[in-house]
Amino acid sequence: MDNDILITVYGTEQICASCVGAPGSWDTYEWLQAAIGRKYIDDNISYAYIDIEQPPNDEKHQQLAVRILQDEFFYPLVLVNDEIVAEGIPRLKTVYRELDKNGAVVKS
Repeated sequence: MDNDILITVYGTEQICASCVGAPGSWDTYEWLQAAIGRKYIDDNISYAYIDIEQPPNDEKHQQLAVRILQDEFFYPLVLVNDEIVAEGIPRLKTVYRELDKNGAVVKS
């Protein structure tokens, strides 16, 4: 099993209309890094932030950004190795479960 884990957060500066009172996408991105770093040995975990209003020139990112902008998903949208695990306000329990499935090592 490949133990490299990529956590991708899609979002934008503007807070999701359905997520009033929630932190912004970038704040969520930083919060996830801190929370995951406290629980897991994160040598094999990497992070990416994709601005849905200016996605990189990559078809996968552009297609997902369009789907979010067309209100198919709430943002921030959180993926673990291309598996959607949260949208809007992420729940750590759900993110942790997916990390466990992907072989993340819990700190002792």
